[in-house]
Formats: sequence, C-alpha cells, structure tokens
Amino acid sequence: MENSRPSSKRFLDIVSDLRTIIKEEGAVIGDKLPSERVLADRLQVGRSTIREALRSLELLGLIETRRGEGTFLADYKKHQLVEILSTFIMQNPQSLKSVDDTRRIHEKAAIECISNDPERRTLPVWGSFLAKLQGTEPIIREELLQEIVVVSENRLSLKIWFLLKQYSRVPYHETMAEDEKEVATNLLKEMMNGNSHLAVMRYTEWLDIVIGERRGEHEC
Repeated sequence: MENSRPSSKRFLDIVSDLRTIIKEEGAVIGDKLPSERVLADRLQVGRSTIREALRSLELLGLIETRRGEGTFLADYKKHQLVEILSTFIMQNPQSLKSVDDTRRIHEKAAIECISNDPERRTLPVWGSFLAKLQGTEPIIREELLQEIVVVSENRLSLKIWFLLKQYSRVPYHETMAEDEKEVATNLLKEMMNGNSHLAVMRYTEWLDIVIGERRGEHEC
C-alpha cells in the first residue's frame, strides 16, 4: 500500500521537498535521481504523487527521464527567461488582472488541445477524475487544471502557468464545492467527447462560480 499525505499537499511543496533531496544528495547536472519508490518513502507520499511531480518537472525541462535508465537532473539554467520577466511584470498590483487573463488563455488552450486530440482526450486519468467528482472524496481545484495543462504537453505553457498560478487571485489550493463539481464534471465530459467549444464554456462557467464565491467572502 502506498504511503500518502492529505491530497491538499500542494505541487510546490513536493517540488520543494524534491529540491531538498537533490541538495542533500549533492546531485549535479547529469546525475541520476533516486527512484520513485525511494522518493515516495522519503517524502511519505504515494508513488502516483511523485510520478506526477516528476512528470511536471520533466515537462518544465528541469529533469529528464531515460527509458530503462532512470531520471536525471537537467540543466535548469537554460530555463530562466520566464522567471526573469515575471519579476518585472508582476511587481505592479494593477497587473494582476492581466495575470489572471493570461492564465486563462493557457488553460483554455490546453482544454482545446486535449479536446481536439483523440489520444489525449481518452486517457484513463479523465475517468479517474470523473469518479472523484461524482464521489465524496475532496478535490483540490488545482489538481484538475494542473493535469489538463500537463497533458497538453506544452512545456513553455506549463512553465508559464505554474508561475502565473502563484500570483493568481483564484484560490486554486482550496477544495471544490459541490456546485463546482457538477460544472467540472460537464467540462470533462465535453472535453472527452471532443467538444472543445462547449468544454471551454464549462471551464468559464466553473471559474465564474469560484470568483463569485471569492467576491462573496470579501463582502462579508
């Protein structure tokens, strides 16, 4: 049985833990990282959680997986342009709306990419999410959106999305409410059926619910 922490443990926490392990191991570019099993044991999380984090890091170009050999540390210094730009663009509080608008562009593009790709839209992961949405298990908002962006397999878009999410006014780290689950379910179904336009409409409807909830809290 896999070890597991609460599902609310955020991706960035896992990345931070992985970075600590890399530092403790004294790994340099080209060095092999510990196996999924070893990382899961050390971090006390499930192997599926480790696998997802490693897949995201690979899409970001920070690690590389060689079939039959393992996972190796890549040259992260080649991927700093977005961070440098973000330190200037995001200093102005008035730019937060632009941050949210840009984040939505990447999320919509990922939904359209998956909807229009027969292989991506029929991956088993979507059925797993549907089961969770229709059950009683709590789901963190960012879990679904992160998976959508990851599956689109656009490394630059994923990297930008992670950065924008940190500055977003949408509370991605919180648990979905019941009314959100219904809309998110419809989003997944439209995406799996290849209806990109309707899938994007359901996505917009979902975020409107979240933003409306956030505004209501601030007015109280």
